[in-house]
Amino acid sequence: MTPLPHTVGQEQTLSAAQALMEKHHIRHLPVLHGGKLVGLLSERDVGLIGALNDVNPDEVKVEEAMSPEPWTVRHDSAVTDVIREMTRHKYGSAVVVDAHGKLLGIFTTHDALQVLGEILEGQRLSKPPPA
Repeated sequence: MTPLPHTVGQEQTLSAAQALMEKHHIRHLPVLHGGKLVGLLSERDVGLIGALNDVNPDEVKVEEAMSPEPWTVRHDSAVTDVIREMTRHKYGSAVVVDAHGKLLGIFTTHDALQVLGEILEGQRLSKPPPA
């Protein structure tokens, strides 16, 4: 999980959000309004809007392109359950929140691959060397 991820305001422009994504090499931005989670903007969302010929990303607000109800998980959720749901629904990320819905972090497919790598590395280290 990436704790305290970069975020974007719903009133910001798509071009500003895209610049933030490019600067920090990220594909998902939680969208906040008054400190409250109100959506999720993905690189895919930005690309879909950007592909429209008559749309200027300097004039389109994040709230017009974001997913308004992002999938959230509690901070104490089992990582295996989160990964299973991400796989089942083809989610690229899970927004991690506390019991009150406050943004704590974001868990992405990159994080899931890191977990898998750690598991596989642990299995490799626990096996005796070949004879």
